[in-house]
Amino acid sequence: MDKLRILLVEDHGIVRAGIRSLLESQPDIEVVGEAGRGDEGYTRALELKPDLVLMDISMPGMNGIEATRRIKKELPDTNVLALTIHDDDEFFFPVLRAGASGYILKGAEPEELLGAIRQVSKGQVFLSPAVTKALLESLVTASTGSEDEKYSSLTRREKEVLRLAVAGRTNRDIAEALFLSIRTVEKHRQGMMHKLGLATRDDLGKYARRKGLLDPETDKT
Repeated sequence: MDKLRILLVEDHGIVRAGIRSLLESQPDIEVVGEAGRGDEGYTRALELKPDLVLMDISMPGMNGIEATRRIKKELPDTNVLALTIHDDDEFFFPVLRAGASGYILKGAEPEELLGAIRQVSKGQVFLSPAVTKALLESLVTASTGSEDEKYSSLTRREKEVLRLAVAGRTNRDIAEALFLSIRTVEKHRQGMMHKLGLATRDDLGKYARRKGLLDPETDKT
């Protein structure tokens, strides 16, 4: 029987070693490679063409969401299972939209991780029970809330990021203006986009016009 070929992408060496040891104890699983960064994971995936990528989300350089998006674009038959500490919708919605077929927390029991890997490898979807409730609540809110309710749900920081984003500022510009790290700005921006039900930059521009958030002197479109 052919073994399930897995690429492990995780930036913490100790965590990576522990997961590899667990996976290699299984007779039907083979770890074909490792990577400690998202960009490295993307490159290794193209080289190895694994059956499944076990993908961390928060990594230096290219994050796991972008790496997942690029891998799925080039290797649509390769499944991706996100493995992360984050249990909120600011992370699992973007990575699922990027093409991941599953989302499991690092606090899961070993048997749960192995079950998720086998489930996703069969083309099925897996979500940790810990995030399923939040996912359902977010879907209901996104589908039933008015624009005013959605805007009111933004945190102060998310509103600040929204104001600067619609003005055309980059994440780096926003980080400098608000004295935050770029990674923190990305997190606030992802949260803001999700809460408003937006997916693209064009969606953000249309929303800004509807809400009157654009400066008429600079909005020439």
